[in-house]
Amino acid sequence: MPRALVVDDSRAIRTILGQYLEELGYQVANAENGKIAVEVLNQCSDNALPAVALVDWNMPEMNGIEFVKYVRSNHRYENMRLMMVTTETQPDQMLTALEAGANEYLMKPFTEAMVEEKLRMIGALE
Repeated sequence: MPRALVVDDSRAIRTILGQYLEELGYQVANAENGKIAVEVLNQCSDNALPAVALVDWNMPEMNGIEFVKYVRSNHRYENMRLMMVTTETQPDQMLTALEAGANEYLMKPFTEAMVEEKLRMIGALE
């Protein structure tokens, strides 16, 4: 079963995305900010790393862009797909996220179909 990590400071968003991902066949872990997400990744064995992480932009401790940059700077996570899921809607912010290493960008509010489509686009769903 593929694994996914949802990183968002909103418990409601973590719950909604987690349910969507579970319905798509993922085993889901959660983190309320980037710092905790790094701790989650560090605790994973190499064969238990998430295939994909859905990451909010605006969070305390370590924001989504900082988390994306951390993941992209670490060879261990080179196969992980990263999708920003955020209320940030400006084109320059989207470009910032993609340049930092995000594979895709999804704006809130979203639907289950939108999440599924983006996951397919980045090769995280067959």
